[in-house]
Amino acid sequence: MSDNCHVEPIQKSALDHVIQSANRILLSVSGMGCPNCATRVRNGLLSLDGVHDAEVMLNMRMAEVYFDEKKVSAEMLVLAVAEAGNDGRHNYQAQAITA
Repeated sequence: MSDNCHVEPIQKSALDHVIQSANRILLSVSGMGCPNCATRVRNGLLSLDGVHDAEVMLNMRMAEVYFDEKKVSAEMLVLAVAEAGNDGRHNYQAQAITA
């Protein structure tokens, strides 16, 4: 993996009570090959207004997302994952497993 694949993680912190009352979804994510890919997917999810937190598990090819369903839909999360890899070198795809 080349050095120009590096990506800085977005820092976004939500309060515990916000996370506890948030909607939760698991996404199956394909196309990730390294920790930078996982960071890129996480950044794409966190960049959406209404996403409180996201944990991307590279080894399981999964993402757990806490969000406000009044602002973000599952379709928007799937699209954000795809757009995170829209640089000509990465191709990520996501599918909702649980809602």
